[in-house]
Amino acid sequence: MIKSDTTRQIFFGITAAVFLAIAARAWLAPEKMAAGLGYTLRAPNGYSELFAVYIGIWVATAALALVAAYKVKDALPGDLLAMFVLAQPAGRLLALPEWGPPQGTLFVMFIIEVVGGLALLLVRPSGPPR
Repeated sequence: MIKSDTTRQIFFGITAAVFLAIAARAWLAPEKMAAGLGYTLRAPNGYSELFAVYIGIWVATAALALVAAYKVKDALPGDLLAMFVLAQPAGRLLALPEWGPPQGTLFVMFIIEVVGGLALLLVRPSGPPR
């Protein structure tokens, strides 16, 4: 374990930026985003679901990252953020036995999610909460 508030804040800031960038891309180019993930958007429900997850949940995750950065001495917001990040590769692992591993960009994302989520857990607050 590493105890560093500065490193935690940097990791939280990077996490917020990544999730906001993904949300912005989904908002600005939903069809392109969906195609890159193997989806085809054909009806309102498809757009609704894509926006719910890739904009709604991702913006909320970015907001949690900013809260974690602000409350850097409190481990709970950062640990919740790590749980959200690690839930993605966990879900991908659930799909693995039946449909195989993620391919292409999603495989790269799987690796980044695992490494990023574990990094968020390994860097701890430097002292007790304020």
